Amino acid sequence: MSAKPEITLEHFYVFNGTYAKKEGEEEKKILYYYPSKIDLDSQIKNIGLSEAIIKFTESFNPGQACDYCHTHKTRQIYFQPEPDFWMVMIVGVPRVWKVKDGTQFMEYQNEEVSSNVCQAILRQTYTMFRLFMGSFDTILNDPECGSVLLLKHKLDHFYSRYLLSLKLNNSDILDVFQGLQFLPLDKTTFLRVQCFMNLVEAMFSQVKYTAFLYNDQLVWSGLDPEDMQVVYNYLISTLLPAYLEKELHGGSMPRNSPSPFTSSHYGKFVTGPSSINEPNGTGKLPRVYINYSTIPISLYLVVYRALSATICLFVDSKTSLVMDFFKSLDTFLGPQLTTLVSSVAEQCSKHVTIVADSSPKYLYFNKLNLAYKSTIHLDNRRCSNVLTTPEVLRIITDINNDTNKLKEAGEVIIKTMSDYWVVGKLSNLREFFVVIQQKNANLIEIDDEVKRLCEQQLKSIFFH
Repeated sequence: MSAKPEITLEHFYVFNGTYAKKEGEEEKKILYYYPSKIDLDSQIKNIGLSEAIIKFTESFNPGQACDYCHTHKTRQIYFQPEPDFWMVMIVGVPRVWKVKDGTQFMEYQNEEVSSNVCQAILRQTYTMFRLFMGSFDTILNDPECGSVLLLKHKLDHFYSRYLLSLKLNNSDILDVFQGLQFLPLDKTTFLRVQCFMNLVEAMFSQVKYTAFLYNDQLVWSGLDPEDMQVVYNYLISTLLPAYLEKELHGGSMPRNSPSPFTSSHYGKFVTGPSSINEPNGTGKLPRVYINYSTIPISLYLVVYRALSATICLFVDSKTSLVMDFFKSLDTFLGPQLTTLVSSVAEQCSKHVTIVADSSPKYLYFNKLNLAYKSTIHLDNRRCSNVLTTPEVLRIITDINNDTNKLKEAGEVIIKTMSDYWVVGKLSNLREFFVVIQQKNANLIEIDDEVKRLCEQQLKSIFFH
């Protein structure tokens, strides 16, 4: 059996055309280029072609930037994150060898690539860079050492590793939404979590914001939704999976591994010191940049985990973090968090639902608070754990693209050749997708089933 053809990252580059003042200075506009082995002349040629396409398309629709360009073999995605700066990602279209009339030929499967998903991934590459390195403008205007050379260095440092982690073949509508998966709790338990997080901020003045997650689901966040969206994506797709894998290779799960500071609880630092006896002291702490809607600020990200709960503490970067600070955190967080997790786990056990393979699947997204809920995806870590076909996921993405053109409300129903019914509803900035595999069903039966699901799963949400 031949392997499934894959989408490949062919080129990725960042440039600023204003840096080349005159002919012969084209090299100056290049800020980052992947792969680095491409010779300089080819880099200049490719960037020049992208600039030409961008300027040419602007003549048809002034003020509306070009998003992507389709060719037979590639999909070229364009994004302008900041004035004069452009990011371009070129992906290779999957291809397969076929035989016709005794002649072998290569067929490119353009339908396998979603331009909207690729556009979302390109935007992610920028927001993730901005989270850890700061915006391009922030770097250039750094009062201490801001320069184009520094920006090039930071771009190379970040993307030389980040691009290797892209999962183009596992990406789908969730990358477009970039939603937050919230954990529904009863009022009393949620209030306990909120009071606990407020108490942490009150007791430790260095902590400016906090967030609480349980089993990769968000319970509480003090950040703006747009900032939490990026942090959440980093936590569930990179930091926590790497931490859990490290724990497994260490021979024990976190729940069986008491804190290195004390044996009275199961709390451990994910970022920060791994042990009180560490010679390197506080360990490596990532610095994050948030609050771009007003004035960007720099904070340390301290992540603490106990059993299945994760706490994020955003600490003032002007603070000198010493071991005594982490000892105090561990002494306070560990015992209380271990107790609080038990209450959260008890509530979660009451709402566990098992989705049968034959039952209807749904995906819900709310643009107002960025919340999403899905029974199509078994997890949110982009590992292809989905309960439907790639064709259905592409249809959902296409419906989402069509509903974005609607003003307030609408509904789309599609039946595939493989007897899948895909229904997309839009109302009040809320999107609801239902996937039903039923061979002999008719429109009335499908509509009734969608209404039943809306009533069962989205009781408090009104659809026109």
